[in-house]
Amino acid sequence: MNKDVFQVTKTDEEWRRLLTPEQYAVLRGHGTEFPGSCALLSEHRAGTFACAGCQQRLFVADRKFESGTGWPSFFAPLEGAIGSTVDRSHGMTRTEVHCSRCGGHLGHVFPDGPPPTGLRYCINGVALTFEPD
Repeated sequence: MNKDVFQVTKTDEEWRRLLTPEQYAVLRGHGTEFPGSCALLSEHRAGTFACAGCQQRLFVADRKFESGTGWPSFFAPLEGAIGSTVDRSHGMTRTEVHCSRCGGHLGHVFPDGPPPTGLRYCINGVALTFEPD
């Protein structure tokens, strides 16, 4: 887990009570959901995606795109919503992204996305909630 101090902090017990076991495994344990397993993958309505841990707004729906990876993908987060760290797990170096408010693990960002940013924020759907407009 990231060692930064975040605006929203809870004990491990509090996180376990707040989150489902799958959300806890991803947000607090840096897990990854199975590809194609989240209903938010096919969410196409206008609205906002937020952190399932603290409800901070992270992405707006018009920045979501179909990457074919099995996880919700976005080309840009809302300003200041995402932090990043270097992830050297699994024998590779990647950029991990987390909620800047609670530190919850969201997924990774890759340099193979569409214009205008060329980035693909590959996000675990279970780490998100969705609020339609």
